[in-house]
Amino acid sequence: MLSTDELRTHLLAARLAGVVATTREESLRSYRLFAARDPRLLLGLDPERSWGQRDLIALMADKCGVSADPDCVSGHDVIDPERTLAALDGLAARLASVAQRGAPVLLGTGHPHRLLGFYAAVADALSTAGCDVLTPAKGRCVDITTRFGLRTYNLDYVRGVALVRETGAERAGSATGAHSHSPLPVRVALAAAAAAGGPLPEMVIGDHGWVCGAGQLGFEAIGLADTDDPAPFVGEAEGVVSVVVPLDDGVRSSYYRPLTRYVLNRACLSQ
Repeated sequence: MLSTDELRTHLLAARLAGVVATTREESLRSYRLFAARDPRLLLGLDPERSWGQRDLIALMADKCGVSADPDCVSGHDVIDPERTLAALDGLAARLASVAQRGAPVLLGTGHPHRLLGFYAAVADALSTAGCDVLTPAKGRCVDITTRFGLRTYNLDYVRGVALVRETGAERAGSATGAHSHSPLPVRVALAAAAAAGGPLPEMVIGDHGWVCGAGQLGFEAIGLADTDDPAPFVGEAEGVVSVVVPLDDGVRSSYYRPLTRYVLNRACLSQ
């Protein structure tokens, strides 16, 4: 089991924190689009206040540790590993709480190629602790607007984690899926659970639209986010999302394994 110091070293070495691959240009573009309330960046969130680009830079500097200087317009973003570690502890505390209650949970990711293993390990641990890991609306079609136009995806579950895949692209149950920011899959899943008479999740765990979409509907939501996705951090600032862990969400999937072990150990869910 990694100590906090060892995990900090890993975060920096794997570029999960410290200098990350996400560029300042990418992040500033996202902040501009979010400020303009572009739905592609809102991820299902409906912010209560007006967030300008400078407001978002200040927020992301506070939540992630990126540069607070509006005149910094190039280079790579920097995530403060101390903020990542603190948020991982917060995530673990919320997982421990739901595990102690044996409450139903829903997990979903828009980054199946990178983050499926992290969420699947959490799903396994929560299931072992007595939580019902929900899989509503499996196989349901979801129409999502992409930069290529309207595409139809199927909602699927792999090891208890929801993802979407293009219709006919891969056999159901395989580990691959599509990258998606859309909140529509979580809305479809939650609506299906409600229509079936429950149970409804007491917590939604994931990223992108899964976190923001669920939080906006009043469900407790926790998860991971990169510096070019301000919506989860805005949701956290406005009390819609409980915990967001700042990290690079696009590194090798194996690099997240030490984080998984650390979080499950902190939550007393190690198997």
